[in-house]
Amino acid sequence: MGGTVAAVSSNEAYAFTKPNRESITLLAGLGVEGDVHAGVTVRHRFRMRKDPSQPNLRQVHLIHAELFDEVRGAGFEVAAGELGENVTTRGIDLLGLPTGTLLHLGDEAVVEVTGLRNPCAQIDTFRKGLMKQVVGPGADRRARVRAGIMSVVVTGGVVRPGDPVEAELPDGPHLPLEIV
Repeated sequence: MGGTVAAVSSNEAYAFTKPNRESITLLAGLGVEGDVHAGVTVRHRFRMRKDPSQPNLRQVHLIHAELFDEVRGAGFEVAAGELGENVTTRGIDLLGLPTGTLLHLGDEAVVEVTGLRNPCAQIDTFRKGLMKQVVGPGADRRARVRAGIMSVVVTGGVVRPGDPVEAELPDGPHLPLEIV
């Protein structure tokens, strides 16, 4: 089960979007080198206010480019990095992966999937009405969150657009992704 890296993005300042880069460097146990969300403990401003000692389960944010294709069909133009993700993928079902999946990015980097991104109101500030496109009812009529997944860096390395993405599933039983 694999795909490719479509884009990589990072930002050293707190901002909703992240500029695309030629490459990013993942640092084991920290996240994306130079990115504001890198760190052992939580770096998300809202979560830091609640408890700054929490472990950072959101070191690397990944989104599938197919989401951008879907929302474009609903009239929303969204490009890689604009929803704050670090890695945009294509060809791999990120949302269908179980918790604990290892994603091999490029030649060296490995991240462990920790859960779903908790979409925030900034999505609607970015594009009014977009939140309903990324959070909506699934086939079972329960809320389905599609704003990407979060991970921690297990093995560091450089990641570039065009790099392969390979999923290594954990031993079963597989646990579905929950919001982290």
